[in-house]
Amino acid sequence: MIIKPANRLNSVEEYYFSKKLNEIRVLEQSGVDVINLGIGSPDMAPEEKLVSKLMKESLNKANHSYQSYTGIEELREAFASFYNHHFKVSLSKSEFLPLMGSKEGIMHISMAFLNSGDGVLIPNPGYPTYEAVSRLLDANVMRYNLTEKNNWYPDFKALEKLDLSRVKLMWVNYPNMPTGAKATKELFQELVDFGLKHQILIVNDNPYSFILNDEQLSILSANRAKKAAIELNSLSKSHNMAGWRVGVLAGNEKYIKTVLQVKSNMDSGMFKPIQLAAVCALNSDKSWYNTINKVYAKRRKIVFAMLNAMGFPFDNNQVGMFVWAKINSQFNNAQQFTDMLLKETGIFITPGSVFGSNGNNHIRVSLCADEMVLNEARKRVSTFINSLKKTELVTA
Repeated sequence: MIIKPANRLNSVEEYYFSKKLNEIRVLEQSGVDVINLGIGSPDMAPEEKLVSKLMKESLNKANHSYQSYTGIEELREAFASFYNHHFKVSLSKSEFLPLMGSKEGIMHISMAFLNSGDGVLIPNPGYPTYEAVSRLLDANVMRYNLTEKNNWYPDFKALEKLDLSRVKLMWVNYPNMPTGAKATKELFQELVDFGLKHQILIVNDNPYSFILNDEQLSILSANRAKKAAIELNSLSKSHNMAGWRVGVLAGNEKYIKTVLQVKSNMDSGMFKPIQLAAVCALNSDKSWYNTINKVYAKRRKIVFAMLNAMGFPFDNNQVGMFVWAKINSQFNNAQQFTDMLLKETGIFITPGSVFGSNGNNHIRVSLCADEMVLNEARKRVSTFINSLKKTELVTA
């Protein structure tokens, strides 16, 4: 007997990267040396002091019990100090809700605020989980366009023309993934004003502020932001702690308590030694960020050179741990190019179509590989491009 899955699964597919990683494993088992430049999982280690703190606290038997659903007080205080120091945003410890990763937070927030049929504004291109979670909850997905012409920012004139009467949430992500567009104070104020005008909760997903980015901004710094906006953040990218699963939701205490109603029914608190190590991470000084950014800057130069060799234009000023580039007219779309690249060179790069139709002619390259690997990728790409040129000459 086979029990049928829930109908809600008809609205979503297995996550793209889950399927692609399985494909890559098959290739590797067949002997292909795959270079994975598709995933944004930091390959560098966290600070040694964090690992030492985790190990030390794990030896304390009292730390292995269930923990508070709201996180330990020290962690919430550390997040408050972190936001005050880096984002110049003053919030109390009660305005932070530690999460086991911000991806889980997307589900918690959606479950806390969305009813069946409520509208959700989803960026195109944007993180696929925003749409997947919305569809799982039977919400009405309304995509809004981000375009290169508009600096990958929302077009508020176009948004005003939509029927916003049932829209409850709007997902935004600045610094932006996948495009690398920076946040601005003006953008965040426009978003907050838009939310206030239409009674829409604006949710900014903000994990990339510290990677190759000189100015840290939070949507909560905008005037009246706490009335219409909340923000997700994470230690995954900024502190190389992706597998530790430490995120946070920041904002108005009423919104925090609403999300807590969901979260408290979904988990039993975060492992205390991880929380205590996260406190150490949040107290890192500027030298930590300088160190990892020097590494990312060197890697980005190699990726820029690789893209130049392919003739793919890109914005030199983009931030974050990816490089977003536009394919040239030699290829029909990004999916065709990335499939060909994987087959011919063993290099996996993410096609922009994964993030929405406005990414059909773009690719996203991860900087989460060391210089030796990236230089090898650049060599393979050069050989691949030269072979294409020779084929074109023969065909001509």
